[in-house]
Amino acid sequence: MALGARFYREVSVGPGEGGAYSILLDGKPARTPGAAMLSVPNVELAEAIAEEWRAQGEKIRPQTMMLTKLANTAIDRVAPNRAAVVEQVLVFARSDLICYRAPGPDELAGRQAQIWDPLIAWAREHLSAPLLCTAGVGHVPQTPDALAALEKAIAANGDFRLAGLHAAATLTGSAVIALALSAGRLSFEEAFAAAELDEIYQRGKWGEDAEALRLSRKKEVELIEIAHFLDFVCGDNNPL
Repeated sequence: MALGARFYREVSVGPGEGGAYSILLDGKPARTPGAAMLSVPNVELAEAIAEEWRAQGEKIRPQTMMLTKLANTAIDRVAPNRAAVVEQVLVFARSDLICYRAPGPDELAGRQAQIWDPLIAWAREHLSAPLLCTAGVGHVPQTPDALAALEKAIAANGDFRLAGLHAAATLTGSAVIALALSAGRLSFEEAFAAAELDEIYQRGKWGEDAEALRLSRKKEVELIEIAHFLDFVCGDNNPL
């Protein structure tokens, strides 16, 4: 559906197919960009998406509708292409952010160990994925067994949860951080701190750069919305 000027007055939530819930614009089901019905697995998410539509002014601003965007992604992109989306998340696992450590200074390396080592241990103990780490940027191949375990964990998610997981991995550069956020192992604040660890250290050491700070705050806002989305779909076939 092309978005531009607001074309509706009232927004409500109604029953969808198979126990799902639809977003209604002036009583008519809202549609995804792929022309499918915008239908979500629970009423809480439906009401939150409806609030995004209610909050629009004379012009519809898609950038303020992150929950809608993620639901659209789940319906239009994830559902018909699950294997491809799982593989896209697995790409981040193959060169996961938390596996590449700074050779120095000691203060930064120590922070990385403090925040990232527990996630390495969590992946090993809860996902059966023993990941290899290295100092520097040289690529370290992960074992087939570790990647197979992570692929299983990623694929276990339902379409909506997989959409949120994909968004989180893309934003953070880490499949493990995304899985930990999705599973409730990390709060939003902890996930953001883990993903932005190097940037936060650099700002503390050398001062704030206005553009870098703007991008960091943008990432923070997006990650908050992704975390909210994952909370809404916490029961979406996710065993973690």
